Amino acid sequence: MRLYGVTGWKNSGKTGLMERLVSEITGRGFTVSTVKHAHHSFDVDQPGKDSHRHREAGAAQVLLASRNRVALMTELRGASEPPLEALLTQLAPCDLVLVEGYKRDRHPKIEAQRAATGQPLIAPGDPTIRAVASDAAPALDRPVFHLDDTAAIADFILREVGLVAQEAPAADAAPLAPPPLSNDCFALPAGVDWVPVEDALAHLRANLRPVVGIEQQPLEAAEGRILAQDLTARRANPPQANSAVDGYGFAGPLPAGVARLPLVEGRAAAGVPFAGAVPPGHALRILTGAALPEGVDSVALQEDVTTDGRQIALNGPLKRGANARRAGEDVAEGATVLRAGRPLTPADLALLAAVGHGTLPLRRRLRLGVLSTGDEIRPPGAAAGGGQIFDANRPMLLALARRWGVEAVDLGIAPDDRAALRARLDDAAGRADVLLTSGGASAGDEDHMSALLREAGAMQLWRIAVKPGRPLALGTWHGVPVFGLPGNPVAALVCALIFARPAVALLAGGDWPAPQSFEVPAGFAKRKKPGRREYLRARMREGRAEVFGSEGSGRISGLSWAEGLVELPDGAAEIAVGDPVRFLPFGSFGM
Repeated sequence: MRLYGVTGWKNSGKTGLMERLVSEITGRGFTVSTVKHAHHSFDVDQPGKDSHRHREAGAAQVLLASRNRVALMTELRGASEPPLEALLTQLAPCDLVLVEGYKRDRHPKIEAQRAATGQPLIAPGDPTIRAVASDAAPALDRPVFHLDDTAAIADFILREVGLVAQEAPAADAAPLAPPPLSNDCFALPAGVDWVPVEDALAHLRANLRPVVGIEQQPLEAAEGRILAQDLTARRANPPQANSAVDGYGFAGPLPAGVARLPLVEGRAAAGVPFAGAVPPGHALRILTGAALPEGVDSVALQEDVTTDGRQIALNGPLKRGANARRAGEDVAEGATVLRAGRPLTPADLALLAAVGHGTLPLRRRLRLGVLSTGDEIRPPGAAAGGGQIFDANRPMLLALARRWGVEAVDLGIAPDDRAALRARLDDAAGRADVLLTSGGASAGDEDHMSALLREAGAMQLWRIAVKPGRPLALGTWHGVPVFGLPGNPVAALVCALIFARPAVALLAGGDWPAPQSFEVPAGFAKRKKPGRREYLRARMREGRAEVFGSEGSGRISGLSWAEGLVELPDGAAEIAVGDPVRFLPFGSFGM
């Protein structure tokens, strides 16, 4: 859901700006919903009203409905005020949600300011404020608009959320950078150390947003690309009522018994409509896909008819509308056919072509850079001395990137040298929109990746309750998100599939892809300790999930042997042969 905030001190003009923005943006054809953080004493209900009496009597929720609007009131009764994320789940899908207030939340915002209030700007200390709308002219490191320039402010917001394309830069302008992520987009709540898998996934889903812009591309080049905007049908499918079969058209219905109808001269064919009207009680030769002419609403199948060229004979009954397709019975004109965030399939292209789209708004293809680190790592096939190993992670992660529909950028191997790694990251930030690194992501002497991110003030080391895996270094480098995966290939693959894959989909402008899973009988026995969610390399044989003989993270052969993962829950478990377990095929991860 696209979200943008309007914030500011009391009497700063934020409500007036909200009002003007809603009018401006809806006037451009977009749908807008709003969320307002009201004063603590505010109430939408009043004593004496029927709804107030319902609440006073103890109703947990009251749904008030009329022909003008519907309002749902939920009683908190001392419970904590719901966070913004929970409130957003109650909104119907729309193009944009504008939020007034909630200045402490991490969504992008524009600050409203009236100089007469004497209040200082919030923006200098808040990286989530992307621009300022003021009746003065403050000097800032981000865009400043006049408070009354609603059109320019709306343009800025619509570009920020990806509803309109970014303006083409001038020939001498600096290259357009993707929207930056705030440095704390990966920050966990204070006091949180160990992170359950579900919490880690929820945090990523709530805090990441697309980092690529929008471009227009021909439909023929759109397979596998991510749709950037909701699309509606420009015309109905089918556009006209037409025949579903080869046969004879007439005005139905026909009663039971033998019917004989004189034939009208001519015929209707697909692309060659019949020019006249068919009189009542007459029939016309009609072919599959032909538009039904005036006087025809039913078609008799050719095999059910005999003719001498002057009339037809057939047996009734035949209901009105038989063998005929109604105009718009598949898709009505103006109906939403596909939602933003969808990777387009060949079938989607057929649908969009049928309803009139030849050019599509697409997310620019995300560039995913893959970098291996470590003095011991050698390119596959190169000479390797004692203690050196071949780079298994980079070929695996680059192949995954291609399977995920993004542009894979090979960044090579960086040595365990902080200056060299810094230079490599500087170069990578200009070549990729997201970075996947492997190795150096923990807290040891040679873990330079996490050390550099920490120096940049953009490092979060997540200790995830997962096996294999656990340390996951997250941060940004010059505004580019970095996922520091474990160096062990088995752990690198599991963390890439479970955490990086859905995050990359969001950053690319797509929907959050949850893997498909199946409950299957276990073909193994295992006693599991509590504390961590475990992923076992597994495959299906004779209707049961069997697991690789060793759980060692260094056994790369198990990755090739496996067809998916068995997921074991966080708590203790005693699994016997035949017990149900959750199996996640590799294909459900786009692998």
